[in-house]
Amino acid sequence: MSGGEAEGTTTTARRRALIAGRLVARAAPGTLVLYAVPALATGVLPVATAWSTKLVIDRIVAGGGRAQLLLPALALVVTGVVAGVAPHLVRYLRTELDRRVGLYAQDRLFTAVDGFVGLGRFENPHFLDRLRLAQQTDVASPAAGQAVDGALGVLRSAFTIGGFVGTLSLISPVMTALVLVAGAPTLLAEIALSRRRARTIWDIGPAERREFFYQGLLTSVEAAKEIRLFGTGAFLRARMLADRRTANAARRAMDLREVRVQAGLGLLAAVVSGAGLLWAVGAARTGGLTPGDVAVFIAAVVGVQGALTALANDVAGVHQALLLFDHYVAVVEAGPELPTPTRPVPLPPLRRGIELRDVWFRYSPDHPWVLRGVDLFLPYGTSVGLVGLNGSGKSTLVKLLCRFYDPTRGAILWDGVDIRDADVADLRGRISAVFQDYMDYDMTAAENIAQGDLGALGDEGRIRAAAVRAGIHDKLAALPQGYDTLLSRMFFMESDKDDPTTGVMLSGGQCQRLALARAFVRDRRDLMILDEPSAGLDASAEYEIHSSLRRYRAGRTSLLVSHRLGALRDVDRIVVLSQGRVAEQGGHDGLMASGGLYARLFTLQASGYRAGSEPGGAPSELKDVR
Repeated sequence: MSGGEAEGTTTTARRRALIAGRLVARAAPGTLVLYAVPALATGVLPVATAWSTKLVIDRIVAGGGRAQLLLPALALVVTGVVAGVAPHLVRYLRTELDRRVGLYAQDRLFTAVDGFVGLGRFENPHFLDRLRLAQQTDVASPAAGQAVDGALGVLRSAFTIGGFVGTLSLISPVMTALVLVAGAPTLLAEIALSRRRARTIWDIGPAERREFFYQGLLTSVEAAKEIRLFGTGAFLRARMLADRRTANAARRAMDLREVRVQAGLGLLAAVVSGAGLLWAVGAARTGGLTPGDVAVFIAAVVGVQGALTALANDVAGVHQALLLFDHYVAVVEAGPELPTPTRPVPLPPLRRGIELRDVWFRYSPDHPWVLRGVDLFLPYGTSVGLVGLNGSGKSTLVKLLCRFYDPTRGAILWDGVDIRDADVADLRGRISAVFQDYMDYDMTAAENIAQGDLGALGDEGRIRAAAVRAGIHDKLAALPQGYDTLLSRMFFMESDKDDPTTGVMLSGGQCQRLALARAFVRDRRDLMILDEPSAGLDASAEYEIHSSLRRYRAGRTSLLVSHRLGALRDVDRIVVLSQGRVAEQGGHDGLMASGGLYARLFTLQASGYRAGSEPGGAPSELKDVR
């Protein structure tokens, strides 16, 4: 490593340490002080005990009376009491510090995650590994607390070493120097091992993430049906175990390295201790040392070696904790991944419409273009249907409208205002949506609907009205606890702990209706986006939903994405995307008359419902549009 690199590494470590210290100080200042005092005091106890023991032994050998023995004997009693009580107090305060720091750090971590404007980071495996490590090291076992604990351990060891080195130097400066020199390799080796341990944790991250993925598959109700029907359990289990073995092999190699290094260091310490003991015994035989001197010398050699080992472990622990803490810092300080304006332009209520002007988009420079020069206008108060084959860019266009991503080139204008210049929360506050990959929340039915607008939480009238409009009210009202029924079998509410079977699972179509209710409760928005809102419904339910949607869309600006072209016949305008471009647009009758892509797809799809059509005989183009 060059001098510049070493200096940069030191600066980074110092910065991490300052951030960790501030984090702990802000999370639990009082607990930190209460923990630091006994933790540091225990560093003085071994020295005090050794000197008290020396005085007692020397005075007994010299024939001292009770008065001469009383003070050092009391000192031994006091140090013994403190040594017996302090570890328990320190352990409790350390645990309490972990709890307080973990809570504060968790809040900061997920506040930062909630602040990510777009979706890019959630689709980045490298960043997801950082996020997983940030959660493991700062929530389950706070890295910041480990760093502070290690720093206190360094000071504690320094107190012990300082006291014993002073004692040893009075007895033998040569042995003092030998013990200190022998401890230096331990310090360097532990720091090197800590760096390698942190690197190992990072390297096995992908394998562990895959292992968690397979664990989730093998234990989730969503995958249970296919796994059992297709008999893939053994295959998935084998893959899970293969990733576990990969991670175990890396850890085993690290453990073996530690064993070899630490065994060598232990052998060196034993040789130094043995040499010191032989010298002390020889010096005592010739009268150079008193029995008390021998006792304190042995205690000092053992104490210095133990403190040096503890110092090395604490320094290595701080080093490793700060390396892992870097993942937490990287997430917390990542900031928005999409540009945010310093002075947002106020977004007016939609009156003219939304324009996509020469919009190009790809997910990265290494990916192909998804959208290629899209020019599209969504007039205010009209409904627009979006049609296209799989991969034509429909869902990507929806993501751009919600500003989950920014166009690579071009702009999206809201009544003439570039949405990149507006506050993203203001933009999203004007949009309601049902996404194709909608969420099922393990919450009560009412809470599920209120996720669309938390202002409706507790407003029974709004929640019921949204459920009625989505056609799910009767089902929810008939549940064991009505709208307060938990829609999950993952866990149960505290009030239901005596009867954990009260959780209910809805069918796929019912969950989709619940997602629609979530969009409906988000009423009076400027733009409604409906991405495959009836994909999971039967024909009767689909008809009901689209009838409700037609009434709801009347006079509102809405974008409806669907593979079922019949559902789009009554929209004001249909836009056909093909290979990332607008291929054609217009009303249903006009597009059918033009005989273009829409007419061909509609005819193919409609042929599946005609009498005499052969099952499964639709061309591949039809299968793509479904």
